[in-house]
Amino acid sequence: MKNFLSKIVLTAVSLLSISLATAQSLPAPTIAAKSWLLLDATSNQVIASQDPALRIEPASLTKIMTAYLVFSALKDKKLDLNQKINVSTRAWKVDASSSKMFIDPATPVSISDLLYGLIVQSGNDAAVALAEAVAGSEEAFVVQMNRENERMGLKSSHWGNAHGLPSAENYSTAQDLSTLALRLITDHPEFYKTYYSTKSFTYNKITQPNRNRLLWLDPTVDGMKTGHTEAAGYCLISSAIRPNGSGQRRLISVVTGTSSDQVRAQESLKLLNWGYLNFDTVKLYAKGQAIATPEVWKGTQAQVKIGFSNDLYVTLPKGAAAKLKPALERKDPLVAPIVENSRVGSVKMMLDGKAIAEFPVVALEQVNQASIFGRAWDSIRLMFK
Repeated sequence: MKNFLSKIVLTAVSLLSISLATAQSLPAPTIAAKSWLLLDATSNQVIASQDPALRIEPASLTKIMTAYLVFSALKDKKLDLNQKINVSTRAWKVDASSSKMFIDPATPVSISDLLYGLIVQSGNDAAVALAEAVAGSEEAFVVQMNRENERMGLKSSHWGNAHGLPSAENYSTAQDLSTLALRLITDHPEFYKTYYSTKSFTYNKITQPNRNRLLWLDPTVDGMKTGHTEAAGYCLISSAIRPNGSGQRRLISVVTGTSSDQVRAQESLKLLNWGYLNFDTVKLYAKGQAIATPEVWKGTQAQVKIGFSNDLYVTLPKGAAAKLKPALERKDPLVAPIVENSRVGSVKMMLDGKAIAEFPVVALEQVNQASIFGRAWDSIRLMFK
């Protein structure tokens, strides 16, 4: 059965499926990169991309996963920001020609300083030291990194080390990296705010700037991470947050394989500006809001409230929101018992007669079975329905 809801009520869930291709009337920008992707973090919707599933060498973008696991260890009280650890010879001796924060085995260093060294200075020595602090060894930490891949659903990624120096075991995609970036920002917002917008950091009397040029070029950009090796080219994951109606909207861009530091910055900014200028993110439904109260059979109550288990958003080309129409599809008949939060249907968001998004609809309350007599009576009624 298909019912059209009378209005769109203006809030994010994991999308069951979503496609912007049918709604997008303007062409995607030309980005001078090997692969790229633009993600709306508010709606968890990919706005545009080019070769997002292409396997790439992630270089220092690997350090986003390293930071995620360190943040998780801090959140779980397994580490403390002020805790000082001894620097191993392995961390100290990491490739001398690569990025380093210049830690020394003779000087214990705090977890907080190592995080600045990892994120701001892109220190490969900091990555090894943090991996050892979390897991005891870099090898054990890499096991945790790949286990986290499975939990996040990063099916096209694998990690061979904690820093991203070239390894056949280290690979990812723009799609997976956008998911990883979003998870870090969502799961560890305070750590993200503290470390990723820092423009420079001094350790061992050596001051190094953050390699993310956008932190200086655009005040709305508050992260995230650069990467570079000869094979990977110049890569950048950037994120900005700008006004969206009465609230704010975050976009995340992933740009890989550009020809220079300058190009990765200008192409990332071009992508962010294009997304903000041409698209809006619309709040559709609120968590727990009843969108219908369909009939229930063989239950202790005659109806059940149905809606969404989370707030719901969708990203659309500017001006398209007024033409958006929701269509409710239910699994009728609804027969008790019905478990709260169990799926009972879906809502398709229609634009110009085409479905651009589909979201699961759930029962907002539990409905128990009726007595044997009530069930028998409804069984008879269903025969004639």
